Amino acid sequence: MRLRTTTSRHRYPGLVVGAVAVLALSACTGSAEDAAADEESSSDAAPAAAEGGNDEEGDQVTIGFSAPAADHGWMAAITNNVRDLAEQYPDIDLQVAEGTNDVNLQISQVETFINDGVDAIVLLPFDGAAMTPVALKAMEAGITVVNVDREFDDPNAARVTVLGDNYGMGVSAGQYVCEQAGGNEDAVVAEIAGIDSLPLTQDRSQGFEDALSECGLDVDARQAAEFTVESGEEVAAALLQSEEKIDFLWNHDDDQGVGVLAAIENAGRDEFVMVGGAGSANAMREIQDDSGVLKATVIYPSTQGADGVKLARLILQQKAMTDLVEVEVPRLVQLYAPVVTGDNVDQYIDSAFES
Repeated sequence: MRLRTTTSRHRYPGLVVGAVAVLALSACTGSAEDAAADEESSSDAAPAAAEGGNDEEGDQVTIGFSAPAADHGWMAAITNNVRDLAEQYPDIDLQVAEGTNDVNLQISQVETFINDGVDAIVLLPFDGAAMTPVALKAMEAGITVVNVDREFDDPNAARVTVLGDNYGMGVSAGQYVCEQAGGNEDAVVAEIAGIDSLPLTQDRSQGFEDALSECGLDVDARQAAEFTVESGEEVAAALLQSEEKIDFLWNHDDDQGVGVLAAIENAGRDEFVMVGGAGSANAMREIQDDSGVLKATVIYPSTQGADGVKLARLILQQKAMTDLVEVEVPRLVQLYAPVVTGDNVDQYIDSAFES
């Protein structure tokens, strides 16, 4: 029997749940006898609760996964983490489509999943708007859709949306710059963004600008790259040539940051503090080494696809997130964007992706 879930056609704005555990505490009052009875009852029930946990093997579920081509380290880590997660659960039959940056091909992949009758589709769209109609088609066919990273135009196109915090990345980077500037409102701030046409890039830039405004700073020079090493090096070289003085540089993406750092080294510039984005392992090693301009990076989790698969499994098996009191998986899960510095890099480096 195929597993299906009921799909609501109503919108639920504002349901944002951080990927930080929520601990619910309950209290009760009563007589000593009642308390003893409760304690005995809880003790008896504890093993059964442990045995019936979310990780216990359940009904077999077939989950299709599609994402863009792994043309940089973060995207490669997305799919690798999905595969690694599925291997931990014998009740997951994972079907992975070949990564593609061709929207029409990705639409075809989802249509194949629909025709094959999968139970759920976890989809990181190359273009969220373009993939919305086929995601709606899947939902209308009774297939649970989990939208990852790049949002659909219509929230009804997914049962769950798993997002990084792009705006929060910009805020975190801007707040770090403000702290390091120490009240110097004359500090020169530069920014190397990702693909400007993507909403995620726009959100990162807006968060950065908003945070800087709180300490009297703004972005004095800005260039957009394409999330690749080559574009990062080319854009950074042009920026460094045009700007004689920089105090702080925020680069949105650590994959393109490999090229940015190469351009900085070639230019012989070391007068500024650089902040990275996404949280790659090589960026964190640079931070640990503390011998160059890169002093911090802002996490953008590469676990989002794996989180999507795990949530799809819970929905299909009619389970919930056990650290929440709510008995259903939330509609929106947004992950946190912490700043990694030399002080806390050891906490994050083991789960970082390789550029």
